[in-house]
Amino acid sequence: MTAVFIDTVHPVLWQRLTEAGYQCVAAYHLNREELKQQCASARGIVIRSRIQLDRDFLQHCSGLKWIARSGAGMENIDVTFASSKGIHCINSPEGNQDAVGEQAVGMLLMLFNNLCRADKEVRQGIWNREENRGIELAGKTVGIIGYGNMGRAFAKKLQGFDCHVLAHDKYQSGFGHGHVHEVGLDGIQEMADVVSLHLPLTTETRYYVDDAFVNECKKPFFLINTSRGPVLKTQALLNGLGSGKILGACLDVLEFEQFNFEKLRSEDLPEDFRQLIRSEKVLLSPHIAGWTHESYFKLSNVLADKILAEP
Repeated sequence: MTAVFIDTVHPVLWQRLTEAGYQCVAAYHLNREELKQQCASARGIVIRSRIQLDRDFLQHCSGLKWIARSGAGMENIDVTFASSKGIHCINSPEGNQDAVGEQAVGMLLMLFNNLCRADKEVRQGIWNREENRGIELAGKTVGIIGYGNMGRAFAKKLQGFDCHVLAHDKYQSGFGHGHVHEVGLDGIQEMADVVSLHLPLTTETRYYVDDAFVNECKKPFFLINTSRGPVLKTQALLNGLGSGKILGACLDVLEFEQFNFEKLRSEDLPEDFRQLIRSEKVLLSPHIAGWTHESYFKLSNVLADKILAEP
């Protein structure tokens, strides 16, 4: 049995697969055509986001039984075609859900309390107290869109903040409990002071938050996106910030990232990006919400559990 590692992951996955009888192959530096040949007879593939495992690629993998995606998003895998060929597609959102939930809370608190600006000012000898007066999360209504592993983890982290948590998921129901109230999208757009996005990137969710979405919101609100950059249309965010409909934003992801998330598309960054980075109402980080030292291990360990449970 061969498992081809297209991307680097925590070594615990390699170790556990080897102990289970797999021959693990490091293919980190092979290009797409070389990978097709390497994976032709492989039983399994381990990947993050380096290439697309589309129909063209997968039809060359005659012996493939599973694809293990280190992380949550599956947009770089043609899951429908893979399933039609009997290939089991596995991801590991359980591995970085806590990391994402913690960063979403951390970014929101930084924004609410002007900590990024205040830190820079104090380092320059500027002591602005009134100008950096913050606001409290207690008493606010937080709306979570997408109530999978990441949305649930964020809701759990909010339990000690005495805020009201609403959650909407088009494909789930019956998940409300004492701390989380299940609502339709219109409920979030009517009541939320904070809207947090926890959606996979699909044709349905691309530019989920656009001008129409923002205009449907009844109250000015803060926006968090730790899911995928193209779930949010940047121009709509800028329009909302300009009109006062959006009060601020915490963005761990941008629509201007490269496909593999490793860099910005620096060769064609538009004016929208330049406006974004000039705004003090926006807090940015480089797609690291799920990228902690702990999650690095857990992502691979969860994958090992799932792969080794395969029949």
